[in-house]
Amino acid sequence: MRVTKKGQVTIPFDLREKTGIVPGNEVKLSEEEGRIVIRKVAGSGRGKDVVGRMTGKGSVRMSTDEVMALTRGDTT
Repeated sequence: MRVTKKGQVTIPFDLREKTGIVPGNEVKLSEEEGRIVIRKVAGSGRGKDVVGRMTGKGSVRMSTDEVMALTRGDTT
């Protein structure tokens, strides 16, 4: 693995998949006993960000049963 002029590296796919690191996650770098350690920042992630942006945006009040009927195409 090489470090670019900007100090960037690519985390291999298998390690990202194993650790749950996805685009948009924040990671923290630290030095421990002469080694660089990368840790995923708790609570970071695309899902949490999306939910945060969508919270309070809905204007239609429907029950769960009404939503399920709508998504299933049940118009009776």
